Amino acid sequence: MLKPGTRLKSAVCDGEFMIVKAAEGDELSCGGTVCDASPDRVEGDEGKMNGCVIGKRYINADETIEVLCIKNGEGSLYCNGEELMTKDTRKLPSSD
Repeated sequence: MLKPGTRLKSAVCDGEFMIVKAAEGDELSCGGTVCDASPDRVEGDEGKMNGCVIGKRYINADETIEVLCIKNGEGSLYCNGEELMTKDTRKLPSSD
């Protein structure tokens, strides 16, 4: 079960992630393999190796899951089979 604050590692690359928001029953995968707290290395799905960037937040289309990348990796993030996209950054108001 994914809970806010949970840290996970990718089994296919060096990527590490922290759950910000998740729904019950969500499953996070990276590079085609389910993320775990301390996984053994396995070969990733070549079609799911588009990379994840440190400091970026990843969400699904419904914004029911939000994941913060805390270490770069070669794998792409997926939740329940749906590829996650980077969350748009908001502009801060000017302080004129």
